[in-house]
Amino acid sequence: MEQHLSPQQHINELTIGELKTLISETVKETMEEVIENMEALSSPSFLSAVNEAREEYKAGKTTKLEDMFNV
Repeated sequence: MEQHLSPQQHINELTIGELKTLISETVKETMEEVIENMEALSSPSFLSAVNEAREEYKAGKTTKLEDMFNV
């Protein structure tokens, strides 16, 4: 039977190398997201699209997910 471990037990069982890899991958993913966000926020067309979407939302020009997917 498979043993179910708590997140704390999983962390306690990591080797130092595994922990370093986990931290490194987490930092790398976070930095990639930050860079992606910075690039998007420096794009006039992206900012324009966000503003347009906000105006449409305020005007009630939305479609419910239930309607889009017939749920």
